[in-house]
Amino acid sequence: TPFYFARFLQTIHPSVPFLPPAPTPAHRSPSRYYWPASHRTAPHRRDEPAVRPTRRRAARAGKWELGGDGRGELEAGEGAGRAVPRGRAILRPRELRQHLLLQQRPPVQALYFCVPFREQLLEYYANNKSASDGEENMLTCLADLFSQISNQKKKTGVIAPKRFIQRLKKQNELFRSYMHQDAHEFLNFLLNELVDILEKECKANKETPQNSSSNKSSNGPINGQPNGSHKEPETTWVHKCFQGILTNQTKCLRCETVTDRDETFLDLSLDIEQNSSITSCLKNFSSTETLNAEDKFFCDKCCSLQEAQKRMKIKKQPNILVIHLKRFKYIEQLGRYKKLTYRVVFPLELKLMNTVDNSDLEYSLFAVLVHVGSGPNHGHYISVVKSHNHWLFFDDETVEMTDESMVQTFFGSAQEFSGNTDNGYILFYESVAKTS
Repeated sequence: TPFYFARFLQTIHPSVPFLPPAPTPAHRSPSRYYWPASHRTAPHRRDEPAVRPTRRRAARAGKWELGGDGRGELEAGEGAGRAVPRGRAILRPRELRQHLLLQQRPPVQALYFCVPFREQLLEYYANNKSASDGEENMLTCLADLFSQISNQKKKTGVIAPKRFIQRLKKQNELFRSYMHQDAHEFLNFLLNELVDILEKECKANKETPQNSSSNKSSNGPINGQPNGSHKEPETTWVHKCFQGILTNQTKCLRCETVTDRDETFLDLSLDIEQNSSITSCLKNFSSTETLNAEDKFFCDKCCSLQEAQKRMKIKKQPNILVIHLKRFKYIEQLGRYKKLTYRVVFPLELKLMNTVDNSDLEYSLFAVLVHVGSGPNHGHYISVVKSHNHWLFFDDETVEMTDESMVQTFFGSAQEFSGNTDNGYILFYESVAKTS
């Protein structure tokens, strides 16, 4: 299976009225989708009902129709990879029989629709594509994949990410099998791998022959750094997109000394509760915790273990806020992980209130990764992404325009024992400028 994708090549042409997508019929509701993980490793059994709804196909076999009014057609424009739509432009998928780890596709789709990340990655590709002697890695493979998608001229398209998948399997043995993998774990691995590569490249660029010779002949500190000091790691464009800073504030209840300890993050993992919201989850994340008994805090001023209060606050907000909902919880009585299908409302617009400087930075939702299935070891991932104020729905070979109301169907179930297992798992928010 290739990497199916869609993108808006240009904005809607003003001379053509845009017809919003029709409401999704009940029999085609995404909450009805469930496709057992076994179908990826074994042929479909006749006694296993296929519950996916039948979708309307276009005239050509193997392509999904965008709309019946013909407004999705494209006319060639000037410049490579550009086109002017007469309506709305989506690259549609075509079936190809190639292996792909399905759990890795939705995170890559979300990253592609993350505009700052995509622009930086394409700029990196343009600046480094001439370096033929460079070593292939996850960064170069992902940049090549994004470049292929961005430079597509056809109105229908499909990308087979052979290099990216081969490199992923080579880099991490966890993704070499066709077992169900966690999308959050993959996203963490990918972003940290990109950071490591960029940091190594920055370090290599600074180690010029002149600096190397001077370093060898000197026994003192290098580049003006005092002996014994630790140099701060390089700040890459991945950091500029996703990195935030948390402050862990601990207050000794004896001397009332407050100790601050900063730590960086690329995403926030939040505990969830039934019938809650992202706002309440963030409040619980920053709630005050008392450290006592075996969890006492060692106070440097008191030079002993003391009872203390600890809380976490956001010191620096990221430009792109990635929120991971902890939907898998280990149940000791069962001896396994259980999926929490709790209803957790995530708004289209979000304000962070639990910040150190009490700034209310506003965020806008642009991508949702949805886990479909009843447990962590099997299931399926789909994604809903926003581009040019319109939402796109991705489910394997299906790419459709949809309405923002579809996002609400992935909040979860208000009842614990429910057949709805299509739940929002990873949320992508982008910071927006405040309007005065």
